[in-house]
Amino acid sequence: MDVLSDVITVMRTGQPRSARVAWHAPWAQQFASVPGAAGFQIVLQGPCWLILPGTEPVSLAAGDVVFRPHGRGHTLADNPATPPAVPVCDPNDPQAVQRYAADTVGTPATTGAPATVTLCGAYELDPSRAHPLLADLPELIHLPAHLGRHPELRATVDLLAVELERPRLGTDAIVPALLDTLLLHILRSWLDQQPTFPIGTGWAAALNDPITATALQAIHRDPARPWTVAALAAEAGLSRAPFARRFTTLLGQPPLTYLTWWRMTIAARLLQESDAPLSAIAAKVGYTSEFAFASAFKRQHGTPPGRYRRGR
Repeated sequence: MDVLSDVITVMRTGQPRSARVAWHAPWAQQFASVPGAAGFQIVLQGPCWLILPGTEPVSLAAGDVVFRPHGRGHTLADNPATPPAVPVCDPNDPQAVQRYAADTVGTPATTGAPATVTLCGAYELDPSRAHPLLADLPELIHLPAHLGRHPELRATVDLLAVELERPRLGTDAIVPALLDTLLLHILRSWLDQQPTFPIGTGWAAALNDPITATALQAIHRDPARPWTVAALAAEAGLSRAPFARRFTTLLGQPPLTYLTWWRMTIAARLLQESDAPLSAIAAKVGYTSEFAFASAFKRQHGTPPGRYRRGR
C-alpha cells in the first residue's frame, strides 16, 4: 500500500459514525472529547460557528470542512452566544444505537428561514498504533469552500449526504466506505497545502518531497525487504549520505529507525487481528529469526509478542 492508505488502515478500528443534521435556530451543540478518535464537521447549507476552548469562534459557511484529528471537544452553534443544548453529543454513547443517521433539531421558523445542515462523523483510532503523521496534524484542519477546489472531496461529501438522508439497500456497506474515502480526501487536501522541503519539515513536507516520499513508499510497499540506507537511497535517486540527512531532517529519525518502527506496528496489528504463528508474522515484517523479531518487538512495545497477543 501507499503511505497514507497504510496509516489509515493500521490505525482505524471499530466502525465510524456519521449523521446528517438539520438545525433550526436558535441552536448550539457541544461535542464531547473522545480520546483515541478523530471527528469532522461539514457544512452543507447555511452558516454556523465553530467554538473551541480558549480560542476565538470560527465562522463557517456552506461547503466548509472541519477536521479534528485528536478527538478534542468542540461546539457548533448558530451564534457564539447561544448556550449549548444538553446532553453533550458523544459518539461512544451506548444509547446512540444508530451508526448512520439523519436528524432534525429545533422547529422551523415561521419566517421560513432555512435550516443549517451539517454532516458530522467520528472515526475510532487505536492509540497503540498511532502513526507519527497523525501527531503532526494540527488541532484543527479547516478547509474553506472555494469553487473548483478539492473536487474529489466535494463529490464524496455529496454522495455521503445523500446516503444518510435517503438510506436504501446497501447503505450500511456504502457509508463506511465513503467515510474512509472522505478521511483520505481531507488529509490529501490538507497535505497539498503544506510547505515543501526545505521550507517545511515533518510528515507533510516529507510526503510532498519526491525523494523522501519515494523511500517511504518503498518501505510501505515491501516492509519485509532487507532494506539498507544505501538501498533506500538508490530507490530515491540520491547518494547515501545526503539521503540519510534529508530523511532525518524531515522526519526527525533515521530511515532504518522508521523502518523498524513500521515493521513492529504492522506486527502488533497482525498479532491482534490474526492467529498467524509468530514465525509467519516475523517473516512478514522482514525477520528470518523469531528470536530477533521477539527482541525487536519487546523493545518497541515493552512486552514479548506472545504476551502482547494474549492481552488482546
